[in-house]
Amino acid sequence: MNQKILIVEDDLAISNLIRLTLNIANYETIEVYDGLEAINIIENKQFDLILLDVMLPNVDGFAIMDKIRYLGIPVIFLTAKNSVSDKVTGLKSGAEDYIVKPFEVLELLARIETVLRRYGKANDFLEFKDIKIYLKERIVKKSGQIVDLTLKEFELLCILVQNKNIALTRHILLERIWKFDYFGGTRTVDMHIGSIRKKLDLNDNIKTVYKIGYRLEE
Repeated sequence: MNQKILIVEDDLAISNLIRLTLNIANYETIEVYDGLEAINIIENKQFDLILLDVMLPNVDGFAIMDKIRYLGIPVIFLTAKNSVSDKVTGLKSGAEDYIVKPFEVLELLARIETVLRRYGKANDFLEFKDIKIYLKERIVKKSGQIVDLTLKEFELLCILVQNKNIALTRHILLERIWKFDYFGGTRTVDMHIGSIRKKLDLNDNIKTVYKIGYRLEE
């Protein structure tokens, strides 16, 4: 069963972008655009996580947090307010994280995954076609047979599957997997992609996006 995430954001363009991104990543979503409506739906439906804008019509995000804290639902604030005092207010109110707009889609997905894992709500495995990825055991099976991947190949495969149909730049992949202290070129990403394609027969699914990077397509 997919995790259900409530998006509380009054900017329709941003809300729709978040919804599309989360749906591609296999999350179930509901969108609301007003503080009062958000409180009503939170008190009447179950959610695994809430993405909550601070500046909302009628009731702001901080006030909403005060009203729903007793429910124990993890909340990530989304806001254009980037002052330290605002961030402290958000975190002290009980939010799990605080993301300042504009943000990278990949960063948002990573933070959602981290919070869900912290609450024990993250899926223990990922699936793509006949491939199953067991996250805790770090095991990959294709048609029921274990496929040996290196640690970096495993992490790269997870990111591709979690971001299906999204073009990921080589630099983003380097930062996520090899971190900022890696001084090699993007060629290492290409080499690992080639290895994953070969080991898992994904030549037709991992597309090269010209001058950008790679996209996993079903």
